[in-house]
Amino acid sequence: MAKLVLVRHGESIANRDNVYTGWNDVPLSKKGIEQAKNAGLKVEKIAEFAPTHIHTSVLSRAIMTADIIADVCSFLYLPITKTWRLNERHYGALRGINKDVSKKIFGKEQVLKWRRGFDSVPPLLTQPVQDRRYQKYDMRLMPQGESLHQTQERLMPYFWDHIAPELMAGHDQLVVAHGSSLRALKKIENISNKDIVKVEVPNAEPIVYTFDSDLHIIKKEILH
Repeated sequence: MAKLVLVRHGESIANRDNVYTGWNDVPLSKKGIEQAKNAGLKVEKIAEFAPTHIHTSVLSRAIMTADIIADVCSFLYLPITKTWRLNERHYGALRGINKDVSKKIFGKEQVLKWRRGFDSVPPLLTQPVQDRRYQKYDMRLMPQGESLHQTQERLMPYFWDHIAPELMAGHDQLVVAHGSSLRALKKIENISNKDIVKVEVPNAEPIVYTFDSDLHIIKKEILH
């Protein structure tokens, strides 16, 4: 058996200000730092959890949360992989816009469709994000906006290639990522496309899965 622990980052300043964030790189708020510490205390108490690797995105709010949890749990010695495939859903041209303001601009129904529709794509950027953290990648892979479905499609190969084999070998894994990317990853529960858009992943509340060697979920627990 092996455990997979998923943690959404602590509150970011964009969460605090009710702004679409996506691939915008923002830090944790003061509240978010405390949430990350509390998440670490919860992870520390998980029985027989001894991860061999930490996985996170290339965005500061997730990396900061992963580092804080690792510090609290004495996991700083562990290898950590930072990958764009665990980034938050790319909100395209909505990035940086207050969510309430977006409803006034585009209408509540359209915004709800963009936010909760599985295949709904927000207005796209005119070009991919220009940031040196992505320069080593093929720009054709870099999104200009994503649906939840597209987020899932670019995330799941990383899960199957880098996380699943470790779990099947009996090695616990820790993933610290984002609300929508973790919703997409919850495909491992065989949640339908219709129901997955209703799933909420609160900030800094660890989700603990216990798997057998065939990657069947034996137990799931959310540490509130």
